[in-house]
Amino acid sequence: MDKKKVYLKPNVVFEPLVDRWYAWSHLISPATAAMNIVGRHLEIIESYLAAPELHAEAIGNPKLLGGPFMDIPESRIEDVKKLKQETEEKRSNMIAFRNAVAELDRMLNEEAKGYGLEALYERVPDILKGYVELYYDRYGNPGFRFFESLLYNSEFYDDSAQSLALWITNNDHRPFCLSTPRLDDENILHLEIPFANKAIDELAKMKRNGGDLDEIKKLLNIKPEQEALFETFFSEDAHPTYQKYDGDKIRMRYFGHACILIETKEISILVDPLISYYGYHSDVEHFSDADLPDFIDYVIITHNHQDHILFETLLPLRHKIGKVIVPKTRGGKLEDPELGLMFKKIGFEDVVELDEMGTVDYEEITVTGVPFTGEHSDMNINCKLCYLVQIGEFKLMFLADSRIMEAKLYEHIHKQVGDIDVMFLGMECDGAPLTWLYGPLLTSKLPRDQDNTRRLSGSDCQRGMSVVDIFNPSEVYVYAMGQEPWIEFITSTSYTAESNPIIQSDRMVKICQEQGKTAERLYGEKELLYEREMVF
Repeated sequence: MDKKKVYLKPNVVFEPLVDRWYAWSHLISPATAAMNIVGRHLEIIESYLAAPELHAEAIGNPKLLGGPFMDIPESRIEDVKKLKQETEEKRSNMIAFRNAVAELDRMLNEEAKGYGLEALYERVPDILKGYVELYYDRYGNPGFRFFESLLYNSEFYDDSAQSLALWITNNDHRPFCLSTPRLDDENILHLEIPFANKAIDELAKMKRNGGDLDEIKKLLNIKPEQEALFETFFSEDAHPTYQKYDGDKIRMRYFGHACILIETKEISILVDPLISYYGYHSDVEHFSDADLPDFIDYVIITHNHQDHILFETLLPLRHKIGKVIVPKTRGGKLEDPELGLMFKKIGFEDVVELDEMGTVDYEEITVTGVPFTGEHSDMNINCKLCYLVQIGEFKLMFLADSRIMEAKLYEHIHKQVGDIDVMFLGMECDGAPLTWLYGPLLTSKLPRDQDNTRRLSGSDCQRGMSVVDIFNPSEVYVYAMGQEPWIEFITSTSYTAESNPIIQSDRMVKICQEQGKTAERLYGEKELLYEREMVF
């Protein structure tokens, strides 16, 4: 007798965790993980334990949204103490690694004065020996780079820290992801499995295809005491079947924030997947994972920030993704880890690393990497790309969070690629200061006045119009504004009509419309159809 198929409910959350903290790319790369354990996790825990009432007060203040405040009631202070103890015990090697980085920074600043560096290798902390190369930049400033591939094969990459929390959601509310760990809860099932485990793919497939409950329990090693909760995540009701797009046009669907799906009847391309993955009622109309094709030929990643690389979306989609295109970097810099290495390590098998102005071709479709400036607080980060997607003669350009620092750069690019048809540009033009994201990677305190001038900011109206004028698109869309309610826990963005990014983007949209262009700030969802050879 055939067993009944069961389907994963549409509102089951796949929440990836590292040591019970929300997983993002800097918790995967060993060096950045060590820096964040000490400079973010333990600092927040210690602050909370010293004054939980202050954290509770801060959480209630909208002006402090996205700050280093733990959204955990004081009644659970013992659980937070336990998390601190477990972190210090299990990650003692990572704590030592971070302290060694600080010691290496101090030693180089004091000892490397322009003379040969060979003698200083003896002074490198033992824990870092063989993992770093010392160097001077052209101005005589000392530094070091990691052999990152070696770190991934060392004790400093421990995938036992990775886990998956499964739970059912009915709304968009969650604590800010970078400051609140996920404690035990009677409604949350923690799967202690690494992200590369293929059982995650089999579980994700059951959302659309259905499967045998006993088999998935066995694959995931569900314990007897977990079975009752695990079974609540499934239903015998099949989900609506996805209807593959088979039209003759190019279909563009906006899924929120910076996520765009481009489809023809032959191919699909998904840019910066951050999707409202869960099927529940929302006041904002939006596409969900139910609107994604059964196979995605290319996933394109623009840069290494937590609102553009979301494992919560990517891991459940992994089984249906062909190639992942990421910016190429090989510098070994602490602040600029390799995305190609990271994606392969967590189970993505076909990863393409693209250079600036490099291309990937698929029949009549070409994807070109375009230089990406700004939005990285003036740090020397190379792992970032904008993209030109060309289908036949039709061209779409995704400029992500670019801040147009020098318009001449785009004039040079224009000479190679010509005018484009549709442009997408992020205009979060204020941005958080450098230390909001990169602070844990610094081993000396950055003066506040300097920190406040080095922002994670995109383009304002003037800078945005400079690139619009160069590429002369017929359609301009402002995106990646972090406004959708389902990503507030990632971006901590909260705008009003008086917020500068809203004022600036409204102004640019109006100017474009006055020039006869179609222009809009995207929100929620949007679908557009284009002829393959557009004549505007």
